Amino acid sequence: MNIKSILLAISAVFLCSCTDKYVTLSGYAQGGMYSVKYNTAGVKVQKGEVQLAVDRILEDIDTTLSGYNHKSLLSRRNAGEKVELNDMFRDIEAISEHYKEISGGAFDVAAGPLFDIWGFGFTSGTIPTEAEIDAAKERCARREVLNFNAIAQGYSCDKVAAYLHSIGVKDMLVDIGEIYCEGKNPDGRGWTIAIDTPSDGNNTPGASISGIWHSDGGAYGVVTSGNYRKFYIKDGKKYAHTIDPRSGRPVEHNLLSATVIAPSATEADALATFFMVIGFDEARQYVESHDGIEACLITDSTTWTSPNF
Repeated sequence: MNIKSILLAISAVFLCSCTDKYVTLSGYAQGGMYSVKYNTAGVKVQKGEVQLAVDRILEDIDTTLSGYNHKSLLSRRNAGEKVELNDMFRDIEAISEHYKEISGGAFDVAAGPLFDIWGFGFTSGTIPTEAEIDAAKERCARREVLNFNAIAQGYSCDKVAAYLHSIGVKDMLVDIGEIYCEGKNPDGRGWTIAIDTPSDGNNTPGASISGIWHSDGGAYGVVTSGNYRKFYIKDGKKYAHTIDPRSGRPVEHNLLSATVIAPSATEADALATFFMVIGFDEARQYVESHDGIEACLITDSTTWTSPNF
């Protein structure tokens, strides 16, 4: 996964009696805390049962898709063990292949070997040689190692949201590192999301923000990907953690972060990663030519937002 900058969900001040109908669930998942806030109006399932269901969904995702869980289906598959893939694995693999195709290879869940040789994967490394880059690209082409981190958190949000829909929830905010929101917040307005300032050293979500997005009450995935929290400096040169699978090298453009609004958190997650690979100009062109996609793109010199952001 491209390590994502965590979006800070800001709840409006509770001003009306409808706030009594909102509850919050929280727990630990995917290397951090998750939070689910939803309106219980018309929902007959009790909070405790909803909590258990959400935890089960996230546990299933962990045991299937996590690259950090050495016993997960993904880890066992990557280790060369003969495993039977389940529906969730096949689903996210098909989704990932779709975004690889539309991105021209800029989004590729088989690019793990490249992250490893550059020191951004599950191993530590030094600056690779041309031969090592070529060898890693060959391994990527053979799909030896898959890594769904660039899409798994958005996918997780959508899975939890789908469950909430199934029990009648209409107003919700699901935050699992990435965000899915729908309907109204406890104040009766659309949800409000803050965008962290993409500056080196800003490792505390919400400590410094560059903008705020206001939902109109529709269903949206909201994801930010950035290069300012994960990088290293070697011989005076900064290497960003975003790798272009096509070249096999870290990107060198000036796009610091991309916040994407899409109909699903899965799509927003994939596109945010895609944008961080292709850079500002191409990302802007993509947004301007695709209905239903909005974005805030921040470079080292400017901030651009699409007209309906």
